[in-house]
Amino acid sequence: MLITPFSPEHEAFRDSLRSFIKKEILPYVDDWEKQGSIDKSIWKKMGEMGYLGLIFPEEYGGLDLDFYYSLIFCEELSHCYSGGFTISALVIEYMSATYIWKYADENLKSKYLSKVISGDWVSAIAITEPGAGSDVQNLKTTAVDAGDHYVVNGSKTFITNGYYADFIITAVKTKSNAGSSGISLLIIDRDSVGVTATKIQKMGWLASDTAELGFDQVKVPKENLIGELNQGFKYLMGGLQLERLTAAIHSLASTESAVNYTLDYLKERTAFNKQLKDFQVIRHRVAQMFADITVLKSFLYYCCELQNQKRYAVKECSIAKLQCGELAVRVIGECLQLFGGYGFTEDYRISRLYRDARVGTIIAGTSEIMLEILSKIYIDGVDYERK
Repeated sequence: MLITPFSPEHEAFRDSLRSFIKKEILPYVDDWEKQGSIDKSIWKKMGEMGYLGLIFPEEYGGLDLDFYYSLIFCEELSHCYSGGFTISALVIEYMSATYIWKYADENLKSKYLSKVISGDWVSAIAITEPGAGSDVQNLKTTAVDAGDHYVVNGSKTFITNGYYADFIITAVKTKSNAGSSGISLLIIDRDSVGVTATKIQKMGWLASDTAELGFDQVKVPKENLIGELNQGFKYLMGGLQLERLTAAIHSLASTESAVNYTLDYLKERTAFNKQLKDFQVIRHRVAQMFADITVLKSFLYYCCELQNQKRYAVKECSIAKLQCGELAVRVIGECLQLFGGYGFTEDYRISRLYRDARVGTIIAGTSEIMLEILSKIYIDGVDYERK
């Protein structure tokens, strides 16, 4: 049996969260998928329950809980058959607002972080650019000092929550020809003059809004600078480990959800006067799926313990992100195959799970980027310990 780190309090939280999901999320995910957007009222409901402030300090409305509550949160949201909804929630709490919590001054925390935790505002993080991709050091979006404000010009792409967000934490170049030493983070209000957003039509994650953003002479107050000038790359490198860990949790939990969903189908369907679950080739395939999930979950929980200890675990989080993303693609693909022709229809949710799983090898650093990081660690002896 998998040894878990969960206390009775953790399990009570899981039960409460499951009840909330059953009542407030599951009845609506199909509609959100069809319309390509999430009803923003759900964030307010989640904020009232404290779900958007699990890791944040109490003075801003958070609960300041250990990371295992976040692990449960990521797992249970990943069982709601909508990767688009789940990633939107994870971006808000673990991939964008965390930069305000860790590096912004008190004014920004009071103004923006508290609104995220309460569910009143939706946040996004804008790093990727059309021409740069994973090459963060060479981004082209600029922020020019203009006295009491910056003038931002450029574009971003593949930005989750970018269309409906209330504000966007944006990586900008504030010092030309300085590589990673010339990047800063700015909070840009979505309704600022000169900000445009175009929704991207995607293969999966249909409920989430993914946008290409444009910045044309956008004036951003100096006080919207997160942390210190030209320190943005360091902040991003610190935040990416949490982003990759939560993405890994999502991939693995979605995989487990897909296998359980498939097993229910196999128990219902018959062929040649037998339930599908009773064919040996199918039984062995499903058993192997559960075995692979169980082994990887043990390692993933180990990574969560490192996060709980506030360890800067580049190697471990990179392994988790790589392995969980790749396993999801393979296993959910096998699950779809077991549905036969029905797996290729919208009558069963396995087709949605299959589409959503594919992006897990791309977001938060592609599998190739994870392999390059690990190559540098194992082969070149690079030490990524936080300075």
